[in-house]
Amino acid sequence: MVSLQHSPSFSIHQTSFLNSLPQLGVQKYGGVLPAVCRRGISLIVKAEHASMASSANSLDKCGRRQMIAVGVIAPWVSLVNQTPPSFAAESKKGFLSVTDKKDGYSFVYPFGWQEVIIEGQDKVFKDVIEPLESVSVNLIPTGKQDIRDFGPPQEVAETLIKKFLAPPTQKTKIIAASENDVDGKAYYAFEFTAQAPNYIRHALGVVTVGNGKFYTLTTGANERRWGKMKDRLQTVIESFKISNV
Repeated sequence: MVSLQHSPSFSIHQTSFLNSLPQLGVQKYGGVLPAVCRRGISLIVKAEHASMASSANSLDKCGRRQMIAVGVIAPWVSLVNQTPPSFAAESKKGFLSVTDKKDGYSFVYPFGWQEVIIEGQDKVFKDVIEPLESVSVNLIPTGKQDIRDFGPPQEVAETLIKKFLAPPTQKTKIIAASENDVDGKAYYAFEFTAQAPNYIRHALGVVTVGNGKFYTLTTGANERRWGKMKDRLQTVIESFKISNV
């Protein structure tokens, strides 16, 4: 792990977007995982939650919920033998597909990435050599029916990036945000960078709403490898779909 650090608590400003979100406990993007995993073995990470003090109103009175960013702070890591997950199947060349029938979503990830079990996240896969290369899916309950109920793409993306997907010590820059319609369902896609003292992470994200959930998928890589990885990461983002459950 490049660094193990605890993220400070901070308050959510009462914007119109945040007033429609539940109060969230956030694990900040403050570290990366070591390259010690082999095929057929998953890292099990018990992540420590960093609490957020919020004066924002709870969405549909759901109370306190958790939203976990891609990079999490892990106080300990252990290795366990595990058979390859049944939900992963051969997909397009160079990718494996994941289908979660219970929560109603699917996506693909690059072949060779390993599953990392992180408390509070639904699915995480990462490269064991390049620690900044990963994909994560997070779900939180919502009473909204459409992602557009939270605001336009730029506003939603900026809020997620600044408040949830990078720590306040990192300088973030949103590069693009757009709305896409897939089978009558609205998705917001966005691209951003987060600059730390010794690296820059270039990331992509996609969010949507359905099945009473706010879905967030994020993926990214070190800026130095962005030219090599961007097309593969774009494939991951474009593959993300939700279905009715």
